[in-house]
Amino acid sequence: MSMSSAMGAGVSGLAANATRLATISDNIANSATHGYKRMETEFNAFVVNPTATAGSYSAGGVGATTQRIVNKDGGLEITSNPLDIAISGRGMLPVTSAVAVDSGNGNLPFMMTQTGSFRVDAEGVLKTSTGLVLLGWPAQADGTIPSMSRDTMGGLEPIQITASQTVGDPTTKVSLGVNLPANETLSGASGDPLPLKIEYYGNLGTSESLDITFVPDTSDPTGMTNTWIMEVRDSASAAALVGSYQVTFDDSNTNGGSIASVTTLSGGAYDAATGAIGLTVAGGSMELVIGTPGGTTGMRQLASSFSTTNIAKNGSPIGNLTTVEIDENGFLNATYDTGFVKTLYQVPLVDVPNPNGLSALASQAYSVSPNSGNFFLWNAGDGPTGSVQGYALEGSTTDVAQELTHLIQTQRAYSSNAKIIQTVDEMLQETTNIKR
Repeated sequence: MSMSSAMGAGVSGLAANATRLATISDNIANSATHGYKRMETEFNAFVVNPTATAGSYSAGGVGATTQRIVNKDGGLEITSNPLDIAISGRGMLPVTSAVAVDSGNGNLPFMMTQTGSFRVDAEGVLKTSTGLVLLGWPAQADGTIPSMSRDTMGGLEPIQITASQTVGDPTTKVSLGVNLPANETLSGASGDPLPLKIEYYGNLGTSESLDITFVPDTSDPTGMTNTWIMEVRDSASAAALVGSYQVTFDDSNTNGGSIASVTTLSGGAYDAATGAIGLTVAGGSMELVIGTPGGTTGMRQLASSFSTTNIAKNGSPIGNLTTVEIDENGFLNATYDTGFVKTLYQVPLVDVPNPNGLSALASQAYSVSPNSGNFFLWNAGDGPTGSVQGYALEGSTTDVAQELTHLIQTQRAYSSNAKIIQTVDEMLQETTNIKR
């Protein structure tokens, strides 16, 4: 019994070391594969008779189990492609199969990967050369991401970018910095209105203008009234006058030159807390920020010439797409030649309780298994997840020097097990010869 069990243990040793050799060869072969996670082989002893008495023992042998170490990160390698994407820390990118996307089947398989070199194909779909399509949540027209379910892939869709697309960014806020000459409010002043034109961009990218007129009040015969009538007209509006306001300035020692009060004569109301007037122009709502009472920015009245000190506005004319990049929070942003930046998608990060329990697929992709637990979609940097890195790929986790050491150990162990089998065979032959 002991003799045959020794041979069985030797055979199991050969099989276990052959398994380890296979994982070593896989690791070395993929030492330059981006995103590759190394395989490990663990040996476990078999015990046949745990209560064996002295002088009687049966060898159980050894068994081998393999596991892919998914939760170990490889080093990040910097590249020149903005859509080479890696994860710094925990989490994976949601992807699906390009074959499933091309087939038009709405039931897309959910997969994940740690890194990928994504490119736009002929249809504008963002995918790798190995057929992994990046998934994301599409942004709304204003660039915001709506609330999405985090435990299903229902809101995710293949990211598609049209390289020839153009976009306009309408102006929704104008900040006005201007100095009004205090002497123009004297009773003997000319009382001539002071005009100011501010360009803005309409909803269709058209160039429009706010035509603002400042009319001084010269009705006080004893000195300066420090009061102006500000009339705002919109070049794109049929009713050109969109607002009229009486602005009085402070002439005290503390706040001289600052706005004292604003009275709405017509149009949208003035908010003293923010210093903004709510205008309604042809394209919709717009904020005109003129400054707060007692503030040091915005509209001022000092004994100096009429001049603009600062005019800031958002919006841009029609622009052509130049680059698409992903930021550390997973937002895929398009930059246009006008300088306008618009969010197109948000790429969440996938996390599971046990990453090492994921089922490995081709092309460094993984799928959820009973051993991994259910997935959850996080915003990058939230919870346990790390940040998203553009212009980077994750390297292989294979350490070639370590694998070569394991290779030598495996070769010696295999030879030793073969020697055991050879020895048992010779001993059995001696036993056979005794009978002769």
